[in-house]
Amino acid sequence: MIPEVTETHREKAYALLKADAEKIHNLIEVQIENLTMPQCPLYEEVLDTQMFGLSREIDFAVRLNLISDHEGKALLENLERQLNRLHEAAHKSV
Repeated sequence: MIPEVTETHREKAYALLKADAEKIHNLIEVQIENLTMPQCPLYEEVLDTQMFGLSREIDFAVRLNLISDHEGKALLENLERQLNRLHEAAHKSV
């Protein structure tokens, strides 16, 4: 028998997913500032790979009922907005 998911487990799952989203944001921020321009294929590959991985983590957490579908979508949308701001800022500084 599978034990019920406690609120503590849900909070921990959400905190871990949020931390992973922040890591992606920081990685892309460093890449834009120091390594490559947003038009670079390496930048796009890293971004796509990281975002796909996070979306799979979120899907898994939703399926385990650790977070709601709404919370998962909100995490991804927030990260996408942040990354768009970084991308726009990089274009303005070029």
